[in-house]
Amino acid sequence: MADLDKTQRHQKRMKRHKEVVDDKIKKADKDKGLLLVITGNGKGKSSSGFGMVARALGHTMRVGVVQFIKGAYSTGEETFFRRFPDEVEYHVMGDGFTWDTQNLQQDIASAEQGWEVCKKLLMDPTIDVVLFDELNIVLKMKYLNVETVLADIAKRDLMKHVIITGRGAPEAVIEAADTVSRIDDVKHAFRAGIKAQKGIEL
Repeated sequence: MADLDKTQRHQKRMKRHKEVVDDKIKKADKDKGLLLVITGNGKGKSSSGFGMVARALGHTMRVGVVQFIKGAYSTGEETFFRRFPDEVEYHVMGDGFTWDTQNLQQDIASAEQGWEVCKKLLMDPTIDVVLFDELNIVLKMKYLNVETVLADIAKRDLMKHVIITGRGAPEAVIEAADTVSRIDDVKHAFRAGIKAQKGIEL
């Protein structure tokens, strides 16, 4: 009898929950291109962005990717997504982490060149989704003007989705975004002396 009561209570609770969820889904009847921001100090920001790239490809959408900062070494994402040149336009624009380059003017020039590529992707009517990987860091370091970047993003086609990753997202970017996810750093193998692993960090 106790198990039956528990089952009935669960069923009643789930029925109420479904009614609430169904009502919210019914009210969410707008279509628009989203600006999504994935930030925070935890691991997984780029991974999330590239997960959405894979999801978009599954829906036969075309994708543009611009990677800032990470240009000094090849990543698994780059190697994989370059297998689909007709579906993914892939650009690596950075010169490496800022502590590696140690050259402010070089970093600014690379960021500016990268943003020119971003603007072309934003205006390309054949591209449905763009991922600007590590752009938040570029903006945080003031290599690009935040207001200019947001203005260029706002000019895109109404149904084009934009994904921005990287720690330290400026408040203006968070304010402009439709969806913001902040990934916390709870624990990381690197702090235990474990180097970056292929397929996990690289």
